Amino acid sequence: MSTYYYSHLEEYVRIFYEKLNILQPIDINMLQIAKELHIQIFYWPNPSQSLYFSQSGYIFLNNQLSSQRHWQDFCHELCHVLFHRGDQMNLPSLFREYQEYKANNFSLHTAIPTFMLEQIKLPNDFYQAVLIIQDTFNVEGDFAKKRLEGYLMKYFDISNTYLKSYN
Repeated sequence: MSTYYYSHLEEYVRIFYEKLNILQPIDINMLQIAKELHIQIFYWPNPSQSLYFSQSGYIFLNNQLSSQRHWQDFCHELCHVLFHRGDQMNLPSLFREYQEYKANNFSLHTAIPTFMLEQIKLPNDFYQAVLIIQDTFNVEGDFAKKRLEGYLMKYFDISNTYLKSYN
């Protein structure tokens, strides 16, 4: 096992949550986070998206989705509100793809923060660990699996080939 060094994103998320006094999974509350950041949340029948307008952030969540998906989409859209300004439709397609990649990565780390993941005693069985993460952080199974794979690859410095044996 190698020493685990936090990435800039992992450190950002840790500091972000500590400033909001969110120190363990039970403290995570999407509505409280939005309130603290002065972001308004709306539920509507369209795909989830965000808008930053006139110094204010707005997140629109699809009202047909599960609470797990609301949380995941909120984390994705939060990245856009915090870091991406302007209309994505006016951006070159590669830059738009880059922003989506960043928002997807941000959502994995914000929904399941490394500093909290480290506090959980996970079983050696990969699938049991995924179920615990899914339940602890209120996320979907595939989302929990993807986050655990990334965490294990970094923490144990293992190749993606090893994890593919679990698929």
